[in-house]
Amino acid sequence: MAPRRWDAGHMNGETWRCNRWLHVFFAGTMLLTAVITAVGWSPWETRWPASDAIAVLVVAYVAYGHRGYDDHRAAAAFLPLVIVAALVLPAVVPSTAFVQCIVFPLVWVQSERIRTAVVLSVAVGVASGIGLQLASGPGALVTTLLIESISVIGACAMGVWISRVAGLSEERRQLVEELRATQQSLADANRSAGIASERERLARELHDTVAQNLAGIVMLTERARRDLANDRGPDLEERLTVLEESARAALEDSRALIAAGVAGATTGSLAGSLHRLAERFTRETGTPVTVDATGGPLDRDAQVVLLRVVQESLANVRAHAGADSVRVVLSHSPERVGVRVTDDGVGFDTGAPLAGHGLRGLHERLALSGGTCTITSNPGSGTVVEATLPTGPEPRLPDAVRDPVAQVTR
Repeated sequence: MAPRRWDAGHMNGETWRCNRWLHVFFAGTMLLTAVITAVGWSPWETRWPASDAIAVLVVAYVAYGHRGYDDHRAAAAFLPLVIVAALVLPAVVPSTAFVQCIVFPLVWVQSERIRTAVVLSVAVGVASGIGLQLASGPGALVTTLLIESISVIGACAMGVWISRVAGLSEERRQLVEELRATQQSLADANRSAGIASERERLARELHDTVAQNLAGIVMLTERARRDLANDRGPDLEERLTVLEESARAALEDSRALIAAGVAGATTGSLAGSLHRLAERFTRETGTPVTVDATGGPLDRDAQVVLLRVVQESLANVRAHAGADSVRVVLSHSPERVGVRVTDDGVGFDTGAPLAGHGLRGLHERLALSGGTCTITSNPGSGTVVEATLPTGPEPRLPDAVRDPVAQVTR
């Protein structure tokens, strides 16, 4: 057991409450011992040593002995008085050997170690035996030895058992506290992981929707400025119309994100969303987009993932490819659904490190949904982006988040 420190405010309040039954037991035992001292048989003419021993023990307990349950210094000053009382009381009035009912518990509760409690229990037995011998004489030696041996052995056996039970209870309490701390740490870690995951999701959604819409608005604004400078009124009117549509789309996506929904979620079939996306892209850039897509049974999450793949692919075509045409194909099979985006642009070196967030976010999105992504490209030969997802009544999510699974070929 670790040394105990005494704090006056703590002891005066909490310790009194925690050990109140020990205080009551001590008071009751002292009261009964005082009655026995007054009426019990004594071989001596005077009984003042026993009365004084009771008075000293009570005063010492009230003054500092009650702190011995938590303060080893108070216990070290109080327990010697307990042993002296165990000798004096039965020496004056043999019946007051009854005081051992409280003496042994005091020794065990206020001792820091089991070994110390055993030694003090033997000392109490010896002191009480000496007291009984002084009162009863040599004729009671066998009886005294028998009584005190049984008392000491019983007190030690009970004390060791209770100490072990108390030790197990303390270990269990510490384990429960550690378990609670671990649960709190796990909760904090899960909360942090959830926050990070939500930030990544929002980053992907913003990049795939609002950011792309804003990029289109910038491009349309630049073209409108050139039309205005060249006094091309009909073209400028068309640019402003498309610009307004793009701004409205960006506003709708932003509202969807604020409403904690998925921005740009498909309304109706994925095929219809792809046709609308291709038409809008053609109007914004002038690059024709052909869509070969038919409707099929597909859950909403899978539709959103595939729509994002096409959006990201078209955004890369607009920003980097310089393509003359784009083809989008949506295909279904019993086990998987896939989308292929093919352009005849300048292509790129797939072995070079990926720059920006777009393709990386696309790979992460597909990996989280159990899908795969293949990008085939070479400089001067265009680019093919192909993504597939498993089909089924429920989305298949991986057991643990791994590195995005992507295959890049030349």
